[in-house]
Amino acid sequence: MIKIKRHFSSWKAFGKLCYNILLYGFALAGMAIIGAWGIYQLGWTKNKGAVDQNNRYLAQVSELGTQNKKSKKINSEKLSEEFLKLSLISKLYPKNADLIMQAIKTSEGGTDISQMIAACELYINNEAEYANLFKRQKQILASSKTQTSDRHAILWMNTPEWEALKVAIVKDKDKIDSAAMVTGVEPRMIVSCLIGEQIRLFNSKRETYKKYLGPVKVLSVQSQFSFGVNGIKDFTAAWVERNLKNDTSVFYMGEKYEHILDFKTADHQTERIDRLVDYRNHYYSYVYTGCILHQTKKQWERAGFDISNRPEILFTLFNIGFSESHPSANPQCGGSHITVADKVYTFGAIGFDFYYSGELAEEFPYMDKRFAD
Repeated sequence: MIKIKRHFSSWKAFGKLCYNILLYGFALAGMAIIGAWGIYQLGWTKNKGAVDQNNRYLAQVSELGTQNKKSKKINSEKLSEEFLKLSLISKLYPKNADLIMQAIKTSEGGTDISQMIAACELYINNEAEYANLFKRQKQILASSKTQTSDRHAILWMNTPEWEALKVAIVKDKDKIDSAAMVTGVEPRMIVSCLIGEQIRLFNSKRETYKKYLGPVKVLSVQSQFSFGVNGIKDFTAAWVERNLKNDTSVFYMGEKYEHILDFKTADHQTERIDRLVDYRNHYYSYVYTGCILHQTKKQWERAGFDISNRPEILFTLFNIGFSESHPSANPQCGGSHITVADKVYTFGAIGFDFYYSGELAEEFPYMDKRFAD
């Protein structure tokens, strides 16, 4: 009995010991949790960080975008330097160059190439190879012969006739834009055809047109075999009108365009000529031009050939006419020969030159789609 009692007493003492250990253990754990919570609330665990050593440079890069947006005129010297830098980055770090080009291609204006190059330069500016290449290339560019600032690479655009023609075209901007909208064609496409025709007119009857185009800067309107500022032939205009309403034609543009050239009188022939040769309003010349471009594009599209990305072919086909439009896998640029400043061009090439030149891009910008389908 005494042995049992002693055994029980020892177990009781052990149990009390365990109880105390657990009790104090939980108490300590609770205090630790409360202490940690207090330290967190007081902010003693926060990493306050530090100012980045490149803070000023990073700020300048961010502000660069705002400065470029405010600047209305592009600095060609600065732009050439940026592309020089990009070419060097593409040589040393092609992955970065590819990413920059892809970002610029898909950008909607949130950043520009100067900012992206400057951000990359933060890590490579001090690299000897990059610095040496950049210095050497700048020296090569600086030592190259500098042409006069107003000289154009496209030779026929160095003529006074072109300077006068630009002014005349801008006067018709509203009419061109309106015609482009109703025909579903990019305005710049219509202007390209207009330029080809006006340059051709000026050089075929130089003395006659010189006294009109040069002094008063107006477009020449044809009123004989071809009509209007774009030289639309009577039978071509009639063909355009039929194609608008004939949904079985390979030139059919679609139902929404069927009534854009409806007549107001029963005498279609007279009304057609009158609206084409209107000296004060060239709207219909541009509408017929837009229709020809759109209808030709539709013909080739239905034959399995997309020439919407081949403006020079569309300009050529506008010049040579519907009857010569034969869809094929390998179309060729050409058309009427036009001599400007003793150099021979084709109608399609002149339209191509203007289209991609950047001239009048503010008035007639490049659009995402050349045709609204």
